[in-house]
Formats: sequence, structure tokens, C-alpha cells
Amino acid sequence: MSDNACFEDLTVGQKASFGKTITEADIVLFAAVTGDTNPMHLNAEYAKDSIFGERIAHGMLAAGLITKVLGTQMPGPGTIYLSQTLKFRAPVRIGETVTATVEVLALHPEKHRATLSTICTVAGKPVLEGEAFVSVPSRASRTSA
Repeated sequence: MSDNACFEDLTVGQKASFGKTITEADIVLFAAVTGDTNPMHLNAEYAKDSIFGERIAHGMLAAGLITKVLGTQMPGPGTIYLSQTLKFRAPVRIGETVTATVEVLALHPEKHRATLSTICTVAGKPVLEGEAFVSVPSRASRTSA
């Protein structure tokens, strides 16, 4: 979708995706921004004795890729998060590419809102799944701004 996409441009089944390879720097910066310094993410010695056997990315780091899709692709600029559910299915490891995909499930024209499926995958397998409810700018709100 373009930067000027509006609620009226959305259709049920419409999808958008974004992929990113998770790096050491991503994990360190996410820990610094959020204050989440859980050793599962930052300490290899600690993490090697965990159920994963190695360090993993913060789950919310992967979930954050959903916001990139919502805010810049679909629905796009001006989209406001109202709610988000998340179920974490598998860990994300350093060097893995996470693909966040958003799909329009339902449109609520009375208030210019949309229900969206949100899923993040690594190598085609879900690492997190959820549903977002968002407010989307209408054509009328764009012309009056």
C-alpha cells in the first residue's frame, strides 16, 4: 500500500510482510531500550544450560516487527494500535530471519477499524501468532488534515 492508503483501500484477505535477520546488535539494543537484561538474551554461559541451549532473542523484538508492517505498509501511516494478542510458539535465535505478516481478517467501517491476523515466522514456521485491532485513517480524515 502507498503512504497515503486509507481505510477505504483495505480488503479482507489483503496481506503485507516484512523480513529481518536478527543480529547481536538488535538484541543488545533492544535490551538497552527496554531494560530487559534477562541473561537468556545476553549471557551465552547462562543460556547454554537452558531448554534452548543458547541465547535467544526477546520475544517482543520479533513482535515489534509487526508494528513495522502496520505503521509503514498495511494499513500504513496513521494506523493506531488498539489491541494485540500474542502467542509465542518458538524461540528466535541470532542470525535467523523473522518474517512478520499481517492479513486483514475483518473491516469495521462504522469507526474505520480493522481486525488483523499477525504472525511471525522463521523458515516458514510460526514463532508467534496473534491478532491486532487497529484504527485506520479514512479518506475524509486525510483530506481534512
